Amino acid sequence: MKVLVIGSVYPRFQEDAEVPWLRTSIAHLKKAGAEIQVLAPAYKGLKSHDIDGTPVNRFRYAPAAWEILTHEEGAPSKMASKPWLQLLAIPYIINGFFQCLRICRKWRPDVIHAHWPFPHAYIALGAAKLFKIPLVLNFHGAELLLIRKKKWVKPLLKFAIGQAQAIFANSSFTAGKIKALRNVNVEWSPYGTTLEIDSRKSEVGSTPHAVNGKFKILFVGRHIERKGITYLIEAAKYLPRDKFEIRIVGGGDLTEQLKQQAEAVGSEFSHSELSSSTKCNAGGDPYSLADAPASIIFTGKLSPEDLANEYKTANVFTLPAIVDSKGDTEGLGVVLIEAMELGLPIVASNVGGIPDVVVNGESGILVPEKDPVALADAFKRLESDPTLVKKLLDGARKRIEECFTWDGIIERQIDVYNKVINKQ
Repeated sequence: MKVLVIGSVYPRFQEDAEVPWLRTSIAHLKKAGAEIQVLAPAYKGLKSHDIDGTPVNRFRYAPAAWEILTHEEGAPSKMASKPWLQLLAIPYIINGFFQCLRICRKWRPDVIHAHWPFPHAYIALGAAKLFKIPLVLNFHGAELLLIRKKKWVKPLLKFAIGQAQAIFANSSFTAGKIKALRNVNVEWSPYGTTLEIDSRKSEVGSTPHAVNGKFKILFVGRHIERKGITYLIEAAKYLPRDKFEIRIVGGGDLTEQLKQQAEAVGSEFSHSELSSSTKCNAGGDPYSLADAPASIIFTGKLSPEDLANEYKTANVFTLPAIVDSKGDTEGLGVVLIEAMELGLPIVASNVGGIPDVVVNGESGILVPEKDPVALADAFKRLESDPTLVKKLLDGARKRIEECFTWDGIIERQIDVYNKVINKQ
């Protein structure tokens, strides 16, 4: 079986950390016997190349210095900050369309699997129709949220859905939005972990993580609005410093703003306030570490070794995601699956595709979005109840085995490929 995978982003070099879930998905498809080629846009003039032995066909769409529409940050976010990038959308689609035709004429794939159907369905449709190749569209949520800002996207997506032979969605949240556009059958196709198997085996089912003096709360991800980090920082006010520590890994556009917020939270309880008996809390007693908010540490971006150490020494993983001002939220939250694999209990917001991973009270704790008090209460429950931690870890392993192993994901994906091929 030959599959052409189309996407807006793919690793540009062997060590590139872009879309690790897609790279891992393709590795498992090849392991299952599929022959894969990738079609993706160039980045700053990047030519076609191989990654992990998979041909990556790059299409040019602008002078090299302008080819920054994709990679490193989502295209919608880039276009919001640099509106002129919207002018590149037309050459992007046209050049991708003709490159797709060339590949399909020469290679004749059995299936075209297009991720992010807006705009990639329109890059794929010509070749799919001309060469009678089944088209599978894979939604990740962001393209559907565009409808709120750009009404003209809705009929284009609705038409594209009707042209596809199968539809994949990364979460039930995304599937619901697809069905609201057009009543079609949608296959749930989530991601598995991108961690190395050997490194996971040493962690899963291991003894509880060391407390190291404090209950460590870990966040890993980009510092963008929809991650809800501002509410995690706010939660520090309700967590005593002598028991809790918040560690924020990663970086992004909001990093400096978040650091200022964390500094403001901490400045309410300065060293002088903690040491002076004349400074009293609401109960009339001198301030102590029990009154001070949890310390907040920004680690920056970490090497794989340092990141692995953060997971090993943490006590809980959190994703306090929100629906942001653009209507965007977490499509799935694959980072939650990885944290589960590494033996950490989860506290996350009940938004987007997160409930597909975290079943409240079974594989983790869900809290309302934008609620720092609920976040803090969940952390306190886990800190004080090792039995609850064990229950959630057992439930998390069961949830992963049922829904998020790559073998199961790829088996279901290939079943869909076979069905659409046999219908041709």
